[in-house]
Amino acid sequence: MNELSSLKFGIAGLGNIAATHARAITALNRAVLTAACSRSKTNRDAFSKEFGVPVYSSFEDLLTRGKLDAVTICTPSGTHLEYGKMAAEAGKHVIMEKPIEVTVKRGKELIECCRQNGVKLAVIYQNRFIDGAVQMKRALDDGKLGKPVLARAAVKWYRDQEYYTESGWRGTLKLDGGGAVINQAIHTLDLLIWLLGDVESVSAFKDTLTHPGIEAEDNAVAAMKFENGAMGVFEASTSVMPAQPRIIEINGTKATAVLTDDHLQIKQKHEEKGKNEKKDISSGSESPLSGMTAGPHQKQYQQIVDAILSDSEPAVSGEDSLRSLALAEAIYLSSEHQKAVSPVNIIQL
Repeated sequence: MNELSSLKFGIAGLGNIAATHARAITALNRAVLTAACSRSKTNRDAFSKEFGVPVYSSFEDLLTRGKLDAVTICTPSGTHLEYGKMAAEAGKHVIMEKPIEVTVKRGKELIECCRQNGVKLAVIYQNRFIDGAVQMKRALDDGKLGKPVLARAAVKWYRDQEYYTESGWRGTLKLDGGGAVINQAIHTLDLLIWLLGDVESVSAFKDTLTHPGIEAEDNAVAAMKFENGAMGVFEASTSVMPAQPRIIEINGTKATAVLTDDHLQIKQKHEEKGKNEKKDISSGSESPLSGMTAGPHQKQYQQIVDAILSDSEPAVSGEDSLRSLALAEAIYLSSEHQKAVSPVNIIQL
């Protein structure tokens, strides 16, 4: 049993998402943000001004001088293995911004390093903690939708050319691992697997249609067969004008559930009434995971802190996070080789 009563956190990488992590950490009673690091002086200055903690220019200084129990890594995806291993070997618990890495093979290497060094590894998939998503899973698990038959997921967003060209890493295969699928849509792939279980087979197409010069795809489509027998379709894009809400729709033998961004609607047909009945469940409905006012990042961090302090597994462990990464990798492989690919086989290799 861990003897700590609270956890001291550091954050590595101070890009756009870092402040969201910092606010989630500082909102918790048993977590303290103590330091951060970035190679960018502009980012260091802005972060230090907002959060009032020491900010170092090197990751090594963060690990040795930051007085940390755990480190959140928000660096480009293709660097997660390097930074995660350094943290684990320094005895720090690792909280990784999604995805765990850009390939399952590299993700497995990080998982093994954390295991050998006796530290916890959690991966941020905060959409599992959205109230609407929690209610959707509860409806499925309670049998309110009946047997799942069809699923539809769409992430049809917009990113301008500068989003890729000015970052230095987005849309690159080495540091981003791909484009719209692994960056923007992997949260939705994670939700699909969390809701419906693993995908048995996937057939996909991808292309770069509106962002010339990037290595990765800005559009992808896929057909899926889940291990539970349900079939699904998936769309991911950073080309759509105007950007549209994320949609996850699951059709069961008793009812249909539609998650539009964070808003859940369940549609049921009551034969005795001869009409359809719609039940709206907004994202503001109370979740058993945390208080009503907590955002999804805060809810996931609360679970991570509780797991580390009680020496139990985080809800989204390193192993669990491989499932959505394997699905993204299967989409890429299927598109490249024009054949169906099994995500489960990718994990087992």
